[in-house]
Amino acid sequence: MSSTTLAMPAAQPVPPAPTVQNVQVHRRPATATPQGPWSVEAIQALLDKPLMDLLFEAQTVHRQHWPAGDIELATLLSVKTGGCPENCGYCPQAAEFDTGVKADKLMEVDEVVRAAQAAKDAGATRFCMGAAWRAPKDRDIEKVSALIGAVKGLGLQTCATLGMLESHQAQALKDAGLDYYNHNLDTAPEYYTDVVSTRAYQDRLDTLAHVRSAGISVCCGGIVGMGEAPVHRAGLIAQLANLQPYPESVPINSLVRVPGTPLADSEPIDPFDFVRMIAVARITMPKARVRLSAGRQQMGEAVQALCFMAGANSIFYGDKLLVTGNPDVEADVQLLAKLGLNGHRTTTSSESGAEESATGACC
Repeated sequence: MSSTTLAMPAAQPVPPAPTVQNVQVHRRPATATPQGPWSVEAIQALLDKPLMDLLFEAQTVHRQHWPAGDIELATLLSVKTGGCPENCGYCPQAAEFDTGVKADKLMEVDEVVRAAQAAKDAGATRFCMGAAWRAPKDRDIEKVSALIGAVKGLGLQTCATLGMLESHQAQALKDAGLDYYNHNLDTAPEYYTDVVSTRAYQDRLDTLAHVRSAGISVCCGGIVGMGEAPVHRAGLIAQLANLQPYPESVPINSLVRVPGTPLADSEPIDPFDFVRMIAVARITMPKARVRLSAGRQQMGEAVQALCFMAGANSIFYGDKLLVTGNPDVEADVQLLAKLGLNGHRTTTSSESGAEESATGACC
């Protein structure tokens, strides 16, 4: 029996082991907040953060854009009070509400100058004039222009809130030297008709567009504590933050419940929720002056301090905020001193409009 020898296949050369290389994986860093247009959902997520985390983020953003302890001091005077045909549910100046506010004519120039000088002497740097009109007539704009020129002559920044404007009226105010125009959105579009029915939300946006086109800086914010849901607060911030550009000044107001107005019995906003609104306004509008505005008198010093921590860097200063109370000058001076905060002093040349800024003690 013959044997058969099986030929084995030739051994294949073993390939050299691959060289081991260290590979660095680049991962996109997580972003805490989206850049660009702000969605209501993104803002709600900020509002829902643990309070200490939210305050830390807001103060971090604040320090990146503003000097520590810098507080703008502004004074607001009602130069034409009461008799307004609007039905804003929060406002004691509406003619149809029985609030005890007497309708007055537009103040004379010398009266306004005396008030503005007193505000300047007390440390204010911006003087805002409010008139209870739905929409001023052209002859009203001429009279207010005279007030603007007189106040500018004192070296103060000027601001006005006069109601709805047409484009030519905004230009006339710019020509008179107006620095800022205030026109609030009040709340989110979805809740707006629960508060006022005599003016559409688009009317407010149109006025803001006219102001911006005229080259006047925009002061625009809203009110919380009017019975709105949390989503409406997020919606208000979204509207403000998505304006192109967003306002230079953003007043956040806590409703002052005035007897005789439809919102007099509204449930007060939780103080921590108000602080959250300040913080989210700061995060979403980092270069804006976020103003701690109406309702300060009822907050107490501790809540105000939290608001400053959250990024508020402007207050209405003095004893009268249109027709509702505001902490008086001495109380404000003492509070700012306790917190180690400084008043932001600004002088405006009446001839050139150039600004010179310095930070000094508010007293």
